[in-house]
Amino acid sequence: MSVKEVSNDIKKPDAILGIRHLQTAMLFLAMVLAYGMRVNISMAIVAMTDKDNEDSFNWSMQTQSVILSSFFWGYVVLQIPGGELAAKFGGKILVIISLGVNSVVSMLIPLAAYYGGWQAVCACRVLQGLSQGFTYPSIHNLIGKWVPLEEKSRLGTIIYAGGQLGTALQLMASGFIAQYWGWPAIFYVNGALGAIWTAFYVFLGSASPQTSGMISEEEKIYIQTSLGQVGEPKKFKTPWLTIFTSVPFLSLAIVHCCQAWGFWTLMTEMPSYLKQVLGVDIKANGVMSALPYLAMYLLSFPFGFLSDYVLKKELISITATRKFNNSVGLFGPAIALIGLSYSPAGNVTMAVLILTVVVGLNAGHLTGFMLVHIDMAPNFAGTLMGITNCVANIVSIIAPLAAGAVLKDETDANEWRKVFYMASALYIVGNLLFIFFGTSERQKWNDVDENESKDTTSEQRIEKVV
Repeated sequence: MSVKEVSNDIKKPDAILGIRHLQTAMLFLAMVLAYGMRVNISMAIVAMTDKDNEDSFNWSMQTQSVILSSFFWGYVVLQIPGGELAAKFGGKILVIISLGVNSVVSMLIPLAAYYGGWQAVCACRVLQGLSQGFTYPSIHNLIGKWVPLEEKSRLGTIIYAGGQLGTALQLMASGFIAQYWGWPAIFYVNGALGAIWTAFYVFLGSASPQTSGMISEEEKIYIQTSLGQVGEPKKFKTPWLTIFTSVPFLSLAIVHCCQAWGFWTLMTEMPSYLKQVLGVDIKANGVMSALPYLAMYLLSFPFGFLSDYVLKKELISITATRKFNNSVGLFGPAIALIGLSYSPAGNVTMAVLILTVVVGLNAGHLTGFMLVHIDMAPNFAGTLMGITNCVANIVSIIAPLAAGAVLKDETDANEWRKVFYMASALYIVGNLLFIFFGTSERQKWNDVDENESKDTTSEQRIEKVV
């Protein structure tokens, strides 16, 4: 049975907006704030080490690279446990812990810098990374519970695009905040906004339609029927050996790693590139650094809506749709990065335009490999995301350190070219492996305890979709 036929069998609620849209909005804001607190150090460190500022720190490029990578030291630790905990306790509590801890620690970073030096800043960033290790696995779990099959590309993209909007807003605002209020205000603003969101989500958020006190019976049945989750949620034992020997899953993990290398190389190093090579001042630096991520945010919506449209009309399979989007998202930036390597020296407009293309096209991965975890095994979506995100963010630790090792002279455009070459090569290799070995077909090991389920009609119908 096709996606189109499934859609016709399921009665959609009459109301245009429902509680699933409220959950989508709250998770979107969670991603905005999580990424804001994740990337704020990229802009703040430019102001913190600016010798023209009275309260600047004399940190070398290598020290700065350590600080920039320290978030990921903690981030990788709880990825896999986060997926398992989300499956056991639900995603709501973990998202609350993640944003709440990040908000408190964000407000402590200025004090840590003044009284503990770069080592204390690293400790704060490790703690933020540790708590944000819950973010992706728990949100993936919540999407798997709340988002109907027919709306997955659209609503899933809206949620995950929040990370790009958060990045863009953070980079744009940080330059102005640092200029007028000083760099400590960057961390205070982030912390305050995160605390406000946490307070609202405690009352508005829910781990699933079954546990929501606000959802209508009509909307609950619509979501559960679409996902094959009618009744109480089933518990499945995680098939660890099968997962780690699954070729499609391994290709998914590899493409996630390659995308992370390119994305975080640009994320952490772009402000320094704009300042050191192109001589862009702090306020303009923030705006220019933000443009690529704003482009990525805006482009994510066409990808999401077109993906759902293509699948509804049965133009191509879900696997082909994911691979096409992912190819645009990785091959496009790879080509643009090579172009950036040969852009005229000192041409700020050309460099920013190419960087915007590089990062903007990367939006394709949001409706590419990012949703394949849910396609392959919705019962273990959080766990699968935890595994691939764990490995990918080990790579995210290495990427800025590698850039720091290559950049002996951060004002030398030739040395930056080597950094861009590495990212471009990994984009290409990762996506090729995904094209050859990846799939969105429902895996047999998704239903480990099939014999315990008496009613498999809905699951069989959904399985035939992909």
